Amino acid sequence: MPELIEQLTDTAIELLQALIRTPSFSREEGGTAELIYNFLTAQGARPQRRLHNVWALAPGYDAARPTLLLNSHHDTVKPGAGWTRDPFGATLDGDRLSGLGSNDAGASAVSLLATFLYLRRQPLPFNLICAITAEEEISGANGIASLLPELGPIDLGIVGEPTQMDLAIAEKGLVVLDCVAQGRTGHAARDEGENALYKAVEDIMWLRHYKFPQVSALLGPVKLSVTQIEAGQQHNVVPDRCHYVVDVRSNELYHNAEIVEFLQTNLRATVTPRSLRLNSSRIAPEHPLVQRALSLGRKAFGSATLSDQALMPFDTVKMGPGDSARSHTPDEYIYLREVREGIRGYIELLDGFSF
Repeated sequence: MPELIEQLTDTAIELLQALIRTPSFSREEGGTAELIYNFLTAQGARPQRRLHNVWALAPGYDAARPTLLLNSHHDTVKPGAGWTRDPFGATLDGDRLSGLGSNDAGASAVSLLATFLYLRRQPLPFNLICAITAEEEISGANGIASLLPELGPIDLGIVGEPTQMDLAIAEKGLVVLDCVAQGRTGHAARDEGENALYKAVEDIMWLRHYKFPQVSALLGPVKLSVTQIEAGQQHNVVPDRCHYVVDVRSNELYHNAEIVEFLQTNLRATVTPRSLRLNSSRIAPEHPLVQRALSLGRKAFGSATLSDQALMPFDTVKMGPGDSARSHTPDEYIYLREVREGIRGYIELLDGFSF
């Protein structure tokens, strides 16, 4: 049905322009949620909404069949100071559409919506759900994590993020650590006190050089980065407390809790994780969806960037139009041809797919 695909593509691009023009910072996505809800309603899809999350089910849901979830997000980060264009202008220069969220992840969101609207008209061997959700950029509690219990059992998810339509079959996890080294105050002019900053520096040097032994073929090693440090109140007082932050990017060979326990044992500081829930994810290369994508010429890779995959306790792949290198950058953009190719690529992957 080439005419139907072309029609859905045109309406998806119109929706993308409207989404860009509507600010949708994390936790402030009400306007774009309404746009998506109204778009699905106009297409006869009977959407549902919970908070700023919007979803729809294809007709003929059968609990005996496996369920496939199409998911992307409609929240954005805030624009930085380097923008030379209006972040909400949806500026079109030839084939290039500029604007905040155009690449991350508006193009994926509208492409998945168009794919859903096409496939819902077809006889499918699986249940199909499309959910465009909130708070992805902050891994918020009111995004996909809050919606999953509403959707019932899910067997497979496609997470729309800019990957140039290749397949991320593994993704690094994240755990952020607040570390506090304790000392004792003293006068800086005399040899007294116990300098907490020096204790923290010893930890930091250890973190800089330590390598976790298990290295993933897809994701590489666990990455430890000290990103913030704070100590001392005035120049002449030995600091009795030093707080530093560690950004840990885990591979699929370690659970976040396992990494934290190891670091708590080996660092002098008190180590407190902010959350343990954003673990690394992986799907077997032998999975039928992965094999189908490879047969269609897609590439499989491991992704260093985090997405809502980390919150999904079922098999997922990350795939979408655009380029991750453009995300969170000034004058973010997407090419309209990438949206068109994304819709056709998703449909080609799923039309005729079975578990």
